[in-house]
Amino acid sequence: MRIRRCSVLFFEPREQVAFDLSSLLSGGAGLARQLRWLALAAHLDGEIEVDAEQRELLGRLSPGDWVDASALSAADGEVLTHLLDIGLVLCDAADASAPRIAYRERDERLRSGHWFAPAAMLHRLARWQGLDAVAAMDASELHTATDLRRKLGAPPPPVLERGPAERRIGLPRTAGNAFDALLARRSTCRNFDAARPLSQAVFAHMLQRVFAAQALVKVQDDTVFLKKHSPSGGGLHPTEAYLIVQRVDGVAPGLYHYHALDHALEPLPAPQAPLSEFALCALAGQHWFADAPAMAVLTPRYARSFWKYRQHAKAYRALVLDSGHLSQTLYLSATELGLGAFVTSAINEADIEQAFGLDPLVEGPLAICGFGWRGERMANTEFDPAGAVWGEGASPVR
Repeated sequence: MRIRRCSVLFFEPREQVAFDLSSLLSGGAGLARQLRWLALAAHLDGEIEVDAEQRELLGRLSPGDWVDASALSAADGEVLTHLLDIGLVLCDAADASAPRIAYRERDERLRSGHWFAPAAMLHRLARWQGLDAVAAMDASELHTATDLRRKLGAPPPPVLERGPAERRIGLPRTAGNAFDALLARRSTCRNFDAARPLSQAVFAHMLQRVFAAQALVKVQDDTVFLKKHSPSGGGLHPTEAYLIVQRVDGVAPGLYHYHALDHALEPLPAPQAPLSEFALCALAGQHWFADAPAMAVLTPRYARSFWKYRQHAKAYRALVLDSGHLSQTLYLSATELGLGAFVTSAINEADIEQAFGLDPLVEGPLAICGFGWRGERMANTEFDPAGAVWGEGASPVR
């Protein structure tokens, strides 16, 4: 059997502090401090505590070259078995256990994906599963702006000042045009009409504006670049739209993938939970968004970007920008059509991956945006200080 270390591995020395009565009674600070070493691997879902012997063996193994396990000393045998069982060391044995084979296959996908190692670690370990972010905010009393101020103190100032006011050079303000008015009406909708579906025409128009390829450049049959209404790093447009359709006339409720070249929906298997429950779970409990008739999960295909930007320190940042560009195009498109829109990155990525059949190192959700008709009244507070949507004074900051 040949072995090697996993491809992306970081160690974190973490201090754990606990109350210590004996320390307090003897005149000390009353605290006991314990140092723990945690292994963080980009092909695994969580951190793993390791001891000194395990750290030492991991440091001796190559992440690239396979070595015969028999070359290790007998004293390393028990340590090696444990590291193989938890996926920090990989083996090439064809008859290995199913978990060991799965660890190796995940690591191979990571290697072939050309990830910049710190970005892979950030992406993998920042994912949520089954989290209710709204309940967590309520429990922490951090739901309103007033709560935030009381619990966290004053935030940094709203604008940065780099010199005295008298030295500023004032610029003329223009009256604006129709596009300026459109920008003023762009705001996050937290009050969708749960009874009003979208027409298929409006739904299709939105997808065509935001996600469809408007033109393409074919270098060869296997090398094609797309032109969309949003910019994309390297002109690669790696971000896919996976759809949660709840209320669209002529489209059955369910999960879909949007085909950007054919401007078509590709039906996918239904989630295990009812669609409305899955939508709320995907949104990490943000019920004010969950009634949107149509939602798009913005999901980069990492290999599409990393094909050009291999192990590139800025490649993941460009993918995050991609989702920002697409969500702003969606906002403006929806606003122009009289619809409400939202975008959020507070999502349960792992639950979304399971429902859509995604491998997080191949296709990983970064955000969800959605659109639909606004409700007639503001049951959930929306940020509309200029009154462009709800009228003057309709959007207090609580």
